[in-house]
Amino acid sequence: MAKEQKVPFGKNAEVLIAHKQLGKSALHDPVIISRLFKRITNKTLKNIRPDKRRVITRPFHPRSENHMTNIISRILALDEPRAKELLKQTLKEFAHRHKDIQTILMSNYRKIEGNIKEPATLSEERKLLLGACFTMEYSIESAALFNPSIVIYPKQNQMKKGQTRAIFSFRATGEGHISSIVFRSAIIDKDNSIFLESVSPFLGTPEIVLNATYDRELFKAKLEEMGQFSEAAKAIYQQLKESFNLEEMGQAINTIRNSNSFTSSDLDDTIVHIRWLAESNYEVFFPHGQLISERVIFPLSQNESNGVEDARFVRFVDEDGSVAYYATYTAYNGREILPQLIETKDFHHFKISTLNGPLARNKGMALFPRKINGQYAMITRSDGENLYLSYSNNIHFWFEGGKIEAPEKSWELVQIGNCGSPLETKKGWILLTHGVGPMRKYCIGVVLLDLKDPSKIIGRLEEPLLMPREEEREGYVPNVVYSCGSIILNSELIIPYAISDSESHVASIPVDELLEKLLKQR
Repeated sequence: MAKEQKVPFGKNAEVLIAHKQLGKSALHDPVIISRLFKRITNKTLKNIRPDKRRVITRPFHPRSENHMTNIISRILALDEPRAKELLKQTLKEFAHRHKDIQTILMSNYRKIEGNIKEPATLSEERKLLLGACFTMEYSIESAALFNPSIVIYPKQNQMKKGQTRAIFSFRATGEGHISSIVFRSAIIDKDNSIFLESVSPFLGTPEIVLNATYDRELFKAKLEEMGQFSEAAKAIYQQLKESFNLEEMGQAINTIRNSNSFTSSDLDDTIVHIRWLAESNYEVFFPHGQLISERVIFPLSQNESNGVEDARFVRFVDEDGSVAYYATYTAYNGREILPQLIETKDFHHFKISTLNGPLARNKGMALFPRKINGQYAMITRSDGENLYLSYSNNIHFWFEGGKIEAPEKSWELVQIGNCGSPLETKKGWILLTHGVGPMRKYCIGVVLLDLKDPSKIIGRLEEPLLMPREEEREGYVPNVVYSCGSIILNSELIIPYAISDSESHVASIPVDELLEKLLKQR
């Protein structure tokens, strides 16, 4: 493993935290505290950039049934030698880009098999060719790789003394501004040198399982919260049992549709929102032989059709000592957003569900890494402008809370939000915030919350910790530095952050120095 080559931190971002010896006026002098990433292959990596070569496969859906029929007819009209020749050429071009291309093609063929009159008469090669014509590649990182978070890896197997394995998550954005969640693993040495582990050229999407049952009253409460408990929704609700599954919901919808009690437009709009909510609760499974860098949480439900955005991962330790990893994220369908929760223990099996309640609205929720006074606690921005602290006995429902911080500094006049889960120290909870100022410039700030009562701010920086440098202002969204989660390791705060919604960097700072500054300026 290569020895770390340290470089001035100022190459990545301005950091307005000063060393003790710089004196009282030093807050306004950038302090150089950054590091370079390094690959295990000893190649220096100054930042983490999107890679257009990393692609997944997606089913191709023609815009009309007629178009689908025409495609099938043209393929069925080919003679067998020509069909085999075209399949051979397709496999030659694409097999090396995916681990098991034939399984993928056959899976997509099965999706359209019902449109073929005599599928049993088709050869294996023609089925695969049909599957190929209803398959497309999608480059998940073609536009950007940004808004990272970091957590300690669930397992620390084969680590040398003083080493820690960590997982970075990123928001990857491709064609059409569709966002997904991708991962990288890294080894961090005892001096916090960071070495990215090799990134697989392959990507894989998971097996999907919709949740089996739904609670009728909870389902109703969420529809009410969304403002979608219409008269048509009430009629469907009356047909449901206390606990129901997707098939039973479909039967209830058909009963109301056949009753002709509502106009088609009113009923169709209601059905869209009911199905949207039902499909927002599901589970995904990645094979255990799949590397962490090969796993992609791509939009799967209708409510996520335009992206899964800004996952804030946190390692949560419950009162009994059990460990789970949670992440809040925003599901977006192009018109509306829906706050969602991810739960996993191993980063192979993920459970996705909706977040509910008036405090779980808007974007940017961050869960504390443990319960406080026996309750879950979360930083929210339910009004889209201020920071709130919310408590709950149920991690999925957030009804109570209060405002703890409003925009007041010159660099946060538009709004504030969090940059990931609070980090526990002996002197309080370190909470990284983001502030939006004039011209929608994003900067990262810091406040210190009381350890026992996090609604109390006991320290803050008067200036941003990180702000975009001139060379970092251009990108997918200009003038932005942003993070979705940090860790404290080896007495340092390690902050992965994105610049201008395009690529990602990492910064670090000694925790004691940061706490000293926070407490001096309270």
